Amino acid sequence: MEFRRLTKQDLQSLLELYKQLQPDDDPSSVEESKSVWQEIENDPNIQYFGAIDNGKVVSTCYAVYIPNLTRNNRGICFIENIVTDKDYRNQGLASRVIDMAVAYAKEKDCYKVILQSGITREDAHRFYENKGFDGSSKKAFDMRL
Repeated sequence: MEFRRLTKQDLQSLLELYKQLQPDDDPSSVEESKSVWQEIENDPNIQYFGAIDNGKVVSTCYAVYIPNLTRNNRGICFIENIVTDKDYRNQGLASRVIDMAVAYAKEKDCYKVILQSGITREDAHRFYENKGFDGSSKKAFDMRL
């Protein structure tokens, strides 16, 4: 098992894994996603992390560094799209990729890391709380467009 930042060579496998995260979404093709991936690679503030087994992305998350003018100009890191392949769960892989994202936030001298999770995903919430995230410190809102 390899743990590292993802590259464009991982795109097809990443998109396959995302089908498990959002099974109701109409999946994007690799060709359609290449230009988006190029934007991601060109932005040093966006990093994708993954656990790779024989070339297959089996666990992932991404982290976005956001510069900030409060908290003594220390930034914020936002972690999103955490998913582990159903055949690889309960092996500590998500924990390791989240640790990579948190290490990135520390590299960037962030004062906090934000992670959102679906409101009904109680098992995931316990997992995130065990990782040190506080599910009661803030209330998140989103607006679907």
